[in-house]
Amino acid sequence: MNFIQNLEQDLHQKANREVAIPMENYMKNNFSFLGIKTEERRAVFKINYEKYKTDIKANFRTITWELFNKKEREFHQVAIDLLVKELKKNYVIEDIKLIENLIITNSWWDSVDVVAKYLLGGYLKQFSNETYEVIERFSNSNNMWLNRSAILFQLSYKEKTNFDLLKSECENHKESEEFFIQKAIGWALRDYSKFNSSGVTEYVNSTNLKPLSKREALRKIK
Repeated sequence: MNFIQNLEQDLHQKANREVAIPMENYMKNNFSFLGIKTEERRAVFKINYEKYKTDIKANFRTITWELFNKKEREFHQVAIDLLVKELKKNYVIEDIKLIENLIITNSWWDSVDVVAKYLLGGYLKQFSNETYEVIERFSNSNNMWLNRSAILFQLSYKEKTNFDLLKSECENHKESEEFFIQKAIGWALRDYSKFNSSGVTEYVNSTNLKPLSKREALRKIK
């Protein structure tokens, strides 16, 4: 038995339909759930990770993609946790293909936001020369989740955020009627306002953002 088989067996043993139903409802019934809460899921992952560590480290990209294509959302969550753990400062240039596929496959805010912040953000920290090419491609895509990722990828950058690039992304998408895009603009600006409240305030007051984006952007500024 390998890591995926053992993980699948252990998670299915802990499945709880009573817990799964509200999880599915919360995610607008876009995905099936086993009904395993985060702490318990991560405990199962940790045990299996230690048991199969050598094989995982040699094959984690393949394992991630296989998990991400399973039916239940818990497997997608394990896949992302695994990739965040293994890729930290350990990217190769080709990883952008895997990151993009994770964004556009089984897409919803819960997976996309983690991939954007930790995986796409981490990748572009390591390969900073790729930033403008990747973000321009994602930003101009017809896929809304790639657009959202282009707005959010700097969430972990804090005071090192490229504000000009963030503003450019906001300008590119400020007319969008998509809730998830309007929300992303507000979130990204609000997050950066912790480090540059005057800059964010000036920008928001000088451009024509959607009301939701504006409200979210200024929510933490006194």
